[in-house]
Amino acid sequence: MAVKEKIQRKPNLSILAMVSFVASFIVARTFTILSPTTFLSGGGFHIHHFWYGIVLLAIGGWLGISYQSERIDRLAAILFGAGGGVLGDEFGLLLTLENYWTEITYTFIIIILTFASILILLRKYSKTIRIEFSEFISSNASLYFGFFLAVISIAIILETDNMTLVAISGVLTITACIIIIAYFIQRLRTKQ
Repeated sequence: MAVKEKIQRKPNLSILAMVSFVASFIVARTFTILSPTTFLSGGGFHIHHFWYGIVLLAIGGWLGISYQSERIDRLAAILFGAGGGVLGDEFGLLLTLENYWTEITYTFIIIILTFASILILLRKYSKTIRIEFSEFISSNASLYFGFFLAVISIAIILETDNMTLVAISGVLTITACIIIIAYFIQRLRTKQ
């Protein structure tokens, strides 16, 4: 008889890391706005605060994989999130190599937060989402929605020269086809 090892689950730290990310981004951006001439320099170099972010990410990551303690896991999540926020604050500077105030920094932060929020919600409510999606796919509404989405997306593809709209509409057309196919597969399964 094999001895089963109990798999230790780490506490859900993604929300703690995300709150730390947002807080550190806001603090870094506010400090830079209120005191733009205050910075650390050494050896004639301006040491940007993305270096602090990299150090915090490294320490948080190392702590997270090196210890089996709930307190250390929480500290690691906070450090990792804070490092990401400080690094994210200078994303525009790192991308353009000259412009700290570029709008791409805000776009980057919004994309990261949206992606993280979606992952957290999917992880936490995956069972409920699967049930709801399964019920939606088995209803006639999914067939109607799939056809509507396909028709609108194909119409946009045929009427525009904008490659971004063509790409987005192409993805939506594929999604619509998957919804329609899933509807018919679900119908075939329920008839058997």
